Amino acid sequence: MNYPETVNLPFNGEIISSRFTQVRSTAPAGAGYGYWAFLQGETLLLSEDNLYLGDLPEALAADAAPLLFGDWDGEPVRVCTLPKSLPLPTELRAVHWTDLPDQLATLYGMARQVVYWERLSRHCSRCGCAELERIPASWGKRCSGCGHEHYPHIHPCVIVLITRGDEFLLARKPEWVPGRYSLVAGFVDFGESLEECVVREVMEETGIKVSDIRYVGSQNWPFPSQMMAGFVASYASGEISLDGNELEDAGWFSRDRMPPALPPARSIARWIIDNFALGGRGA
Repeated sequence: MNYPETVNLPFNGEIISSRFTQVRSTAPAGAGYGYWAFLQGETLLLSEDNLYLGDLPEALAADAAPLLFGDWDGEPVRVCTLPKSLPLPTELRAVHWTDLPDQLATLYGMARQVVYWERLSRHCSRCGCAELERIPASWGKRCSGCGHEHYPHIHPCVIVLITRGDEFLLARKPEWVPGRYSLVAGFVDFGESLEECVVREVMEETGIKVSDIRYVGSQNWPFPSQMMAGFVASYASGEISLDGNELEDAGWFSRDRMPPALPPARSIARWIIDNFALGGRGA
């Protein structure tokens, strides 16, 4: 599928804006009629080619209370996590998120982030109190003990394409599938702008200095809860010198000399490579 801009990428809200309206719940939702985002490991359970619509099936003993998080196609949609070992009713099938169509993958990502936040916010990290009250019209929670307010932890990261004439820098981590190369990326540190993070991450991981840093777009990445800010930068100086901690290889590539595999098509990494290394947008 073609993604004209990063806002059109999966896991960003625009792609489901015609079907989904977010509801910031004030309390766990009961098992009423509506759509169900059943999460089982890294899969979403589907009925035919859509979410299950109806009341909660008796056969599905959820390990957490259902939580209303929006409306899907005009009906309430609740998220519910299921044990991996739980047998499924015949009308449901488990589909890994990588095999879902873009809209359902995006809804899966939203549901996954909601569940992640619910698990993180069971106790107050300030005083240890186990009683947190939901703050109306938000995903925030307020500790009933010390009054401290907690909000979803969304972690800012940068991801950057570095160009040198007709060449561009790609790198790989040892845990990735064999042959896959992608862009340099990393988490923003204390007291750091996004552009400063680009400079630091590239230097730390590859030994390269960059200049002319340009922001090109962003993507929500719900694994578990990142905000990926995409950049393109120009090579300034230096030779590749790996840090020995995160990367196992890095090198200069071109249209005529590509790695065996690139990032998935619906990631911002691939969007930047396609548009600014291989496409017509230029660097």
